[in-house]
Amino acid sequence: MSHMIRIIALALLGGCPLFAEEKPNILFFFTDDHSYRAVSAYPEAYDWVKTPNMDALAEKGVRFHHATIGTWCMPSRAAILTGKHTFGVETMRMTGTYPRSEYDPEKCRFWPSVFRANGYETVQIGKWHTGTDTGFGRDWDHQIVWNRPRYPENSKNYYYNQLIERDGGPPVKEPGYSTDNYTQWAIDYLNKREKSEAKQPFFLWLCYGGVHGPFTPADRHLEEYGDAVVPDPADIYPPRAGKPTYSRTVEQWIKGPEGEPVLAKGKTKGGIRSDGKKTLTDWVRQVNQAVLSLDEGIGRVMDALKETGEYDNTLIIFTSDQGFAWGQHGFQVKKAPYDANIRSPLIFAMPSRFPQGAVCRHPVGGANLAPTIFAVAGIDLPWEMHGHDITPLLKKPDRQEWNHPVLTIDTAWNYGDDTDVVPVATDEESHSKLYAKGVVPWWVSLVVGEWKYIRTLVPGEPEELYHIGNDPDELDNLALNSEHRSRVLEMRAATIRELRRTGAEMVDTLPEVAPLP
Repeated sequence: MSHMIRIIALALLGGCPLFAEEKPNILFFFTDDHSYRAVSAYPEAYDWVKTPNMDALAEKGVRFHHATIGTWCMPSRAAILTGKHTFGVETMRMTGTYPRSEYDPEKCRFWPSVFRANGYETVQIGKWHTGTDTGFGRDWDHQIVWNRPRYPENSKNYYYNQLIERDGGPPVKEPGYSTDNYTQWAIDYLNKREKSEAKQPFFLWLCYGGVHGPFTPADRHLEEYGDAVVPDPADIYPPRAGKPTYSRTVEQWIKGPEGEPVLAKGKTKGGIRSDGKKTLTDWVRQVNQAVLSLDEGIGRVMDALKETGEYDNTLIIFTSDQGFAWGQHGFQVKKAPYDANIRSPLIFAMPSRFPQGAVCRHPVGGANLAPTIFAVAGIDLPWEMHGHDITPLLKKPDRQEWNHPVLTIDTAWNYGDDTDVVPVATDEESHSKLYAKGVVPWWVSLVVGEWKYIRTLVPGEPEELYHIGNDPDELDNLALNSEHRSRVLEMRAATIRELRRTGAEMVDTLPEVAPLP
């Protein structure tokens, strides 16, 4: 079908003026627990990491240097689907056996329904982790999903034998490697569209389960990166001066027989149980082996998109729900407020509209994604969202006149009005709410330019201030230096303003911090 015929068909279907600009497709690649360090387009990646297809997206688009999409699987997805931080996601609740969760779709609306109402075909393939209700028929025209909350007994099957729901139907156990399955289903969808006469623009959210624990590579990649070496992070072992208690004392890594760090034996971390033998290098090599199937999958889907003739009119987004620490600050976990734990890759590519091979240094966050997608699609926002449209940065990545801070918050397993009051761990119930059975308590952070402020929401803990340009590993807490007192007070006030701007009720119950020097 020619370009003009497609425009006419869309106009007739959507009731829009005959010569209105053709709506762009949106192809959104979303990976899991995938650090920016595992994408070779990022200079912080180990020099042996190779992700040519992810790098190709960066070469054709805008790579964001500092992106914080979320803190763990579920709140990241909630922010993307609502455009709000966790405290604004009303009625979402963790219930029963983890990861079961529920929400009221009338009070917690997901915006793909708005795209459907505006003539888009909405498709989601892969991991679903935001309530047992996947929204088929309301938010999505088509779904092939691993509904992780609905089937807790199957929730550890990140790579094989997943229970897959198709368009709201009963689950069917699927053999094969999940990353390859998702890739093929996405290609099948694009090829089916090519054969269709009447085409709507599409929004395809391809949610890979890799590289989440247990970090299982495809068999074909088990021998890759054999010569990889991972240097010990500077603060892999305690003590860590200047950090709050939980971070200062965490001890997930110990020295192994040969002196290289190993995971503490028997502790379950990231979906695996350590045998106390695999070294830091072993683990990081395994993670990057698992990334290779993601990279291949992205390349195959991009080839299919080009073969269908829809590449020029498609915005491609690539990111992950959050990163994952491998030894940095002693962690082998996400959730903590440090870049090593949660910073994600983020690339937007649409050469027909935006610059190619560009890098944007301005920090951005998960709440920015929905407003930006709406802006590119030319659809008005259906409700107030917490983030800002970043298309000005896509058009001019090196622009100076951009002053929006990036708020990131972790409220464990709590959402909406369940976050109105910051819990104080005075008993088992409140401790469980504050920490959600983990080592990381509630916290809030704000990034402004190259300055990063962190406030741990536990009484008496020190604030943290880092210049992430000069100290990207976040080793030197400048909040403990009296010369930076005014900067700490400024960032503290800016964080409170941003919480108030976005309607966070908790702002009135923030616990006291340790005195500043």
